[in-house]
Amino acid sequence: MIDDVYRGEKVRLVAIDPQKDAQRFASWGRDSEYARLLDSDPVRIWSAGQAKEWIEKQQKADGFEGIEFMIRTLDGDKTIGFVGLDGISWHNGNSWVGIGIGDRQNWGKGYGTDAMRIIARYAFEELGLHRLTLNVFAYNTRAIRAYEKNGYVVEGRAAEVIHREGKRWDMVYMGLLREDWVNQMRE
Repeated sequence: MIDDVYRGEKVRLVAIDPQKDAQRFASWGRDSEYARLLDSDPVRIWSAGQAKEWIEKQQKADGFEGIEFMIRTLDGDKTIGFVGLDGISWHNGNSWVGIGIGDRQNWGKGYGTDAMRIIARYAFEELGLHRLTLNVFAYNTRAIRAYEKNGYVVEGRAAEVIHREGKRWDMVYMGLLREDWVNQMRE
């Protein structure tokens, strides 16, 4: 049995606090590379007030369709990003997964991989979900490697969906089934 379902080897998940975390979201969004890894929409800057309104709207959404957490490092207890489940279909046991590591100095250190491991454990063991799905831009090879380390497999591609800096990129769809996750945990 796991003592703390929200704790991994490098990070832990905590509740989002609109008052404290809105400024972080606004600050991270000013980094256009981060924004382009996170969203297919054109980059835009949000104020802390706009970020706070968005967080509060997400938290009040009817139907318990999403659960989001902030990611904090175990070493230094620093907030570095977010991870969450969205579009939960309780009847089918499916959810979309999203993650963002906000500060560049925390990229490539395994924090995202660990957070994805924790959210999968939470989704499958706590919530009893059957499947997790995500999409990622083909140019985000670092994220694709992290997802594959957690057992996600490429299930399809949508050709040339994203337009960035004069070039077209594919959207990659990846999935993880509970059974495959359980088998990976046994290895």
